[in-house]
Amino acid sequence: MTGRAMDPLPSAAVAAAAEAEADEEADPPATGPQPSQVTEQQDLDPGRMQMPQGNPLLLSYTLQELLARDTVQVELIPEKKGLFLKHVEYEVSSQRFKSSVYRRYNDFVVFHEVLLHKFPYRMVPALPPKRVLGADREFIEGRRRALKRFINLVARHPPFSEDVLLKIFLSFSGSDVQHKLKEAAQCVGDEFTNCKLAARAKDFLPADIQTQFAMSRELIRNVYNSFYKLRDRAERIATRAIDNAADLLIFGKELSALGSDTTPLPSWAALHLSTWGSLKQALKGLSVEFALLADKAAQQGKKEENDVVEKLNLFLDLLQSYKDLCERHEKGVLHKHQRALHKYGLMKRQMMSAAHGREPESVEQLESRIVEQENVIQTMELRNYFSLYCLHQETQLVHVYLPLTSHILGAFVNSQIQGHKEMSKVWNDLKPKLSCLFAGPHSVLTPPRSPQEDGVCSH
Repeated sequence: MTGRAMDPLPSAAVAAAAEAEADEEADPPATGPQPSQVTEQQDLDPGRMQMPQGNPLLLSYTLQELLARDTVQVELIPEKKGLFLKHVEYEVSSQRFKSSVYRRYNDFVVFHEVLLHKFPYRMVPALPPKRVLGADREFIEGRRRALKRFINLVARHPPFSEDVLLKIFLSFSGSDVQHKLKEAAQCVGDEFTNCKLAARAKDFLPADIQTQFAMSRELIRNVYNSFYKLRDRAERIATRAIDNAADLLIFGKELSALGSDTTPLPSWAALHLSTWGSLKQALKGLSVEFALLADKAAQQGKKEENDVVEKLNLFLDLLQSYKDLCERHEKGVLHKHQRALHKYGLMKRQMMSAAHGREPESVEQLESRIVEQENVIQTMELRNYFSLYCLHQETQLVHVYLPLTSHILGAFVNSQIQGHKEMSKVWNDLKPKLSCLFAGPHSVLTPPRSPQEDGVCSH
């Protein structure tokens, strides 16, 4: 991140930071052998973020710039049978790195863990659930879509996209990507320990940051609830189109079956033998058009699933990651800060009791512990302000994604226009073929007249 030059942390705070990390961090670093230097770090500097000159708190990205960072495809590879269980592999292809690698679900899990450990104050999207016993194709396809949304959100997130962990996950083709990720994560601490602005994050925050945070959280909650309902309705619309396709196909097959009926006519109906034969021939031919109608309806449903429902799910995943981040801020660094202050108060009371009882050794020990606790509190305060700093930037990032709404609505409208246009053409081509289905006087085949044509007015 670029910005004003800053004074280093006080030596006492720096000395206490390591102890505070060991005592206060919830998740320990990944275990493993002592790592060697990761060569990819020369290419991607974890601390380098493309920020505008001036106030580093403000972001200047557009939606198009974020989307252009990378497009990652996640495709299923046919299941491989092991000795006891089958597992699913995914081919993960990145346009940015021009790479294609194979990953399993557990690889995504480890990547998510190291990413969350390194960037605890950023929006790390959640992963889909693990496979359950008896998982069907629908579950596997749903999880593939969710993994694709996850990795694209990560690949387009400014800090994540410049980090070595992403490059390893998207381009490392070795046999053990999980070990490689853990090895790279052990080389450096989290974003707070690497960011040069962390010690002075408070200087860049607005005075009413707590009020802004509460307002932003309420706004995002409302936006999430509305988009959740929109996604559900879009799913129902797409499902109806696919169900309509199945009904049209069955409708055509039934007409074909009726036209292929070989049951002989009774003698009293022999006068209508030619009429029935013509009808059967016409009915049999209509199945082709209904099959085409079914195909058009299915294409429209699939298009709306991919272009409308999936984009709504992508935005919902982003909003959910923001909600999760707000919860981590309150239950994580803020709670730890309050806990450190409470512990400090207890120590002060103990020292006063010890001084009153004239126990010099106890007083000296308590004074030393109080100094250490003051350093811990100072580190926690710095982390709290840095967490708010990151939250402010992540809020801006959510707003950068808001124009995605117009993309979604545009895709929905275009799908409806194109789908109805194509189906209307098939219906119009089908209409002339119905003339032979209706027999008038003297065996002249005429279609039925509408009520308006017969002089009957409908009210």
